[in-house]
Amino acid sequence: MASFSEEWALAFGLLGNILSFMVFLSPIPTFYTIYKKKTSEGYQSIPYVVALFSAMLWIFYAFLKSNATLIITINAFGCFIETIYVCFYLFYAPKKLRVQTLKMIALLIICGFGFIVVSTIFLVKPSRRAMVVGWICLIFSLCVFVAPLCILRKVIQTKSVEYMPFLLSLFLTLSAVMWFFYGLLIKDFNVAAPNVLGFSFGLVQMALYVKYKNAGKMSSKQKLPETVVTQVVELEEPKNSDHIVKLNEALHSENIREASKNDEINNDGVEGLQQK
Repeated sequence: MASFSEEWALAFGLLGNILSFMVFLSPIPTFYTIYKKKTSEGYQSIPYVVALFSAMLWIFYAFLKSNATLIITINAFGCFIETIYVCFYLFYAPKKLRVQTLKMIALLIICGFGFIVVSTIFLVKPSRRAMVVGWICLIFSLCVFVAPLCILRKVIQTKSVEYMPFLLSLFLTLSAVMWFFYGLLIKDFNVAAPNVLGFSFGLVQMALYVKYKNAGKMSSKQKLPETVVTQVVELEEPKNSDHIVKLNEALHSENIREASKNDEINNDGVEGLQQK
């Protein structure tokens, strides 16, 4: 029975690694858009900095536990790819966003992680270190799942999903399911618990994406008739003006002909009087 549980735990752990790998890669389209625009303005660096911090914490937790190879592998890759994302973001960020991101890195990565490692090693007994760090990992894993709330707020306000990648929401939801069952099977509450919230937030993100993905198209369709009417009016105005010009020219030429006829009649009358 124990071996059966271990086999299922291994299966869910491997699936969790694969899906988490896709989660880490899913922001690539976002950064490709940043590359094309040559600016990261409009995008948030919070999810990537927090994800980097969380991955570092999980590696530290895995080293304090035994038989946590699957946690180490995926979070090592997470540290690598999230570092690339943050550096890429900083390269294209405006000055204000760059300063904010650097402050966050200094606060979380340097001060926060350094303080946790030092305090755990020197202030906590070896037998309790894994438990303490596990609770810290649980809290900051919840922060990883809560971090996209700033994006959800932006989506609701703008009614646009431009800044919320669907692939990230999808793979985050599936990954949360796999890691929940993995934590449940190895009886690690610190792994299983945060993924309940991750699954819930993932569903919310996908629901908002489905709701607002066509909002921009609908607004453009509603503006289309006004554009067409404006173009028709602009096309008709030159026709009306040409018609008026031609009418004025015709009246002017008619007046000239009438004047010439009157001049001829007057000339004939003068010549008749002179003959008499």
